[in-house]
Amino acid sequence: MIVDKQRQALLGLDDKIEVIFKCINKDEINKELEALKAVQEAPSFWEDLENAQKVNRKIKHLENKLAIIKNIADKKQYVLELLDLLDTTDDQDMLLELDAELDGLSKFVENTFLTTLLSEKYDENNAILTIHSGAGGTESQDWANMLYRMYSRFAERNGFGVKVMDIQEGDVVGLKSITLLVSGENAYGYLKCEKGVHRLVRISPFDSNARRHTSFASVDVMPEIEDDGDIVIDDKDIKIDTYRSSGAGGQNVNKTESAIRITHLPTGIVVNCQIERSQMQNKATAFQMLRAKLAALKAEQEEAQRKEIQGALKKIEWGSQIRSYVFCPYTLVKDHRTDFETANINAVMDGDLLDFINSYLTLKNMNS
Repeated sequence: MIVDKQRQALLGLDDKIEVIFKCINKDEINKELEALKAVQEAPSFWEDLENAQKVNRKIKHLENKLAIIKNIADKKQYVLELLDLLDTTDDQDMLLELDAELDGLSKFVENTFLTTLLSEKYDENNAILTIHSGAGGTESQDWANMLYRMYSRFAERNGFGVKVMDIQEGDVVGLKSITLLVSGENAYGYLKCEKGVHRLVRISPFDSNARRHTSFASVDVMPEIEDDGDIVIDDKDIKIDTYRSSGAGGQNVNKTESAIRITHLPTGIVVNCQIERSQMQNKATAFQMLRAKLAALKAEQEEAQRKEIQGALKKIEWGSQIRSYVFCPYTLVKDHRTDFETANINAVMDGDLLDFINSYLTLKNMNS
């Protein structure tokens, strides 16, 4: 029949649609929405502005999930209706419409399917992303700056906000380190796969002999955590230092000791914040970063224990890069965990990372 190919294409989407509908449980979401809207209707709801905003964000998030499954159901129903009509008529305009509708449904299902893979505890949260330059001075500091631009462009492409939380500029060019808050729904879920060592191979612009250099930078990614009862920070476990801010900033930079450094003594974790206008704001942000690091550490320890039981624990070390970016003698970006690669290095450096992220999330969920 004339539409057999299209019927098979629609059938090919059924498994992923079933997973999406299972993950976005309509009945459970409606129950949660009912409870949240009861809270929203309470006379005292707006007395706690912060909590009210949190409830409203949650309601919007759940309503968006319901809109997704309604969109898929409506699109699929329309495609089925077109298929039934084309069983009895040979209308070329209708056939073109069917192909366009089926293509749109396929793309929407593919994108939504990958989003449903973001099911871990903090996947919906904002992300705190830190880039550290490796050994090599100017080369690696320039590479850290290139990565900063890459992630900034990724955020811009995908509707995420970016805020610099801490920055240490390079000795000559680039960055020694930078910490970013990437805000938006599922920011951590997408960016968590970027954690690890990133390797650059290129002809150095800083080498008068035009020799090929290899540079490294590490990327750390944590979820932003507003409040987590599991993460308790005891005053006796921390050391707080103040220092003068450096780099771009307002009038207080280099004049007052507004920057904050917090050291968590039991773990050795250190966080810095100097970007806010006051010491109090920097301290609050630094504590937020520390909570995120402690939560990420706890999650890593639990994951390591699980993998150790399975006999498949792989350490992330400075020499075990997760991705290589080769500019010379050929162009290639390759993820060493998934083997996904592309020769379009310019697009990747301009923030086109979704294919790498999607391949990682798919592989991770297949192996979990």
